[in-house]
Amino acid sequence: MNLEIGIMKDSMNAADEIIGRPLAMGLGEQIALLCGDREVSYRELNAEVNRHGNALKAQGIARGGRVLFLMDDSPELVAAYLGTLRIGAVAVALNVRLAPRDLRFVIEDSGCSAIFVDAHFLDLYESAVGGMAAPPLAIILGKASLPPYLGHAEFLAGQTDRLESVLVDPEEVGFWLYSSGTTGKPKAVMHPHRTARVADCLERELLGMRPGDRVFTTSKIFFGFALGHSLMGGLQCGATVILSPAWPEPKLIMSTVERHRPDVFFSTPVMYRNLLREGAPVQPSFRRIRHFVSAGEKLPESLYEDWLELAGKPICDGIGSSETVFLFLVNRPEDSRAGSSGRPVPWAEVRLVGEDGRDITTPESPGLIAIRTPCQFVGYWNLPEVTRRALRDGWYFPGDMFRFDAEGRWYHMGRGDDMLKISGQWVSPAEIEACALSMPGVAEAAVVGYLNEDGLTRIALFAVPGDPEADQAALTEALLQTFKSTLSIYKCPRTIRFLKQMPQTATGKMQRFRLREMLRNPAS
Repeated sequence: MNLEIGIMKDSMNAADEIIGRPLAMGLGEQIALLCGDREVSYRELNAEVNRHGNALKAQGIARGGRVLFLMDDSPELVAAYLGTLRIGAVAVALNVRLAPRDLRFVIEDSGCSAIFVDAHFLDLYESAVGGMAAPPLAIILGKASLPPYLGHAEFLAGQTDRLESVLVDPEEVGFWLYSSGTTGKPKAVMHPHRTARVADCLERELLGMRPGDRVFTTSKIFFGFALGHSLMGGLQCGATVILSPAWPEPKLIMSTVERHRPDVFFSTPVMYRNLLREGAPVQPSFRRIRHFVSAGEKLPESLYEDWLELAGKPICDGIGSSETVFLFLVNRPEDSRAGSSGRPVPWAEVRLVGEDGRDITTPESPGLIAIRTPCQFVGYWNLPEVTRRALRDGWYFPGDMFRFDAEGRWYHMGRGDDMLKISGQWVSPAEIEACALSMPGVAEAAVVGYLNEDGLTRIALFAVPGDPEADQAALTEALLQTFKSTLSIYKCPRTIRFLKQMPQTATGKMQRFRLREMLRNPAS
């Protein structure tokens, strides 16, 4: 009996953590969402969350059933997503740029009960489910009901705006994130409801965000960075979340910033670089932003320094993952350093493990990072062996190599399988890439290893010239001279290849496995 009472006391629902907190603070009339000309208050958003939850229940969506979202960022996406959480179903936001075969894989892999589809993605959806014996219930936004599809307006018709949340064990799965595929086929990362309990810690404790502040994340909600730090974190601390439905590109982002004036800005290194090229950091609307935060991949030191000079504020680089949703390492605005991923956040434990399995306590010694945080995932869907390798004794091992300095700052050295053992010594691709990016003629750089004819690992550099018409022979010679004067000889690349653009995921992360494929097959 006492055990049952204890369980009930600890029961929760992620939707209540995300939107219930600002409502309990009396922020019902505060603007929760800005999207173009639309303003949605917390009271209005809560009503729409409840209507969507009731409508899903009316369609027979049960606790634990997967609900997919093939939608642009919008108030409807936020309401449907939170409504899914509120009824105890599992919310899964999808990359809207999936190929039809990949979308079909996700639909079949998830065994979803329903999928929300914006009307302009209907062709993509139909291509994906063509020939499928039992496709899921498809709710189409922007079109009236037409069998076999259910129009969004008809879906919501007659639904009340009152709904009690389904209370669940904090460990029960509430949402999935499909990993972005930097190493191949994506995996479904399962997150429990408890993940939402720390949603606003970064914004509130480290960035000082308060009710009424505005937050803008250039990445889309299907990406953990935006899901965690806008939809979840921004709403939980009572801020106004700025949504931009269209796919992000620099001029659109600049106009959104000019129009809605965010106080905190989250983006990726790729987008910061593109914004820098467009002159964004000198614009008054950017200079008034209090904090810039970056994640998704390592922020180049040269980009950090150029932005700081023009914007007058640093980009606070950090690192998180689909498996943690929120950042576990981040630079503080008052304590930021180029090239560093920052320090551990207060709500996460971080340690470094050597090749012998023992903890590394000596500064500047590379090892594999291990993380333990209340927002980490519970496993990969249908991949028990992969789960066992990643989750060990309560610690998450992402497979990334780091080092820390004597002051406690951490430095990302790349994926463990990207690190190179040259002449018996570990070599970080990030160090060589930073050296290449120090040259004005290099816009992007990526380093991978390859086996030569003797079976020894050697280093290859892929670079994107800043000027597409640049003399590649002269640039190659300049790079070689820079490497020789800056790096130890065993760190200097033996091969240099130029590309028009780097292979990347939809979220801007480098796909190094594609570069290795190019080395194995030069015609690729």
